Amino acid sequence: QVQLVESGGGLVQAGGSLRLSCAASGIIFSVYTMAWYRQAPGKQREPVASISTGSRANYADSVKGRFTISRDNAENTVYLQMNSLKPEDTAVYYCAATNRGVYWGKGTLVTVSS
Repeated sequence: QVQLVESGGGLVQAGGSLRLSCAASGIIFSVYTMAWYRQAPGKQREPVASISTGSRANYADSVKGRFTISRDNAENTVYLQMNSLKPEDTAVYYCAATNRGVYWGKGTLVTVSS
């Protein structure tokens, strides 16, 4: 059974930092592209960052220079370091694992107060 479990969300003031983690089980983690998505209230889910099996990272323009995605294949975990947070970063953040199909986590809420 595949499980992706996100953690690390919470309430933070604008300008602050959070580090999200996503622990995967039930998959061969190293062969999956891992990604973070987010969904703000009333908006569609959008991609935030992804990291390939070769650790090549891509970012949405809105988070470039502020967020960093990384992976630890030994720990089956992907991280999202979020710095200089803005109120518009408030959303539920989801982890996704992609190979031939896509697996999703249940999300973790990030709230950035102004």
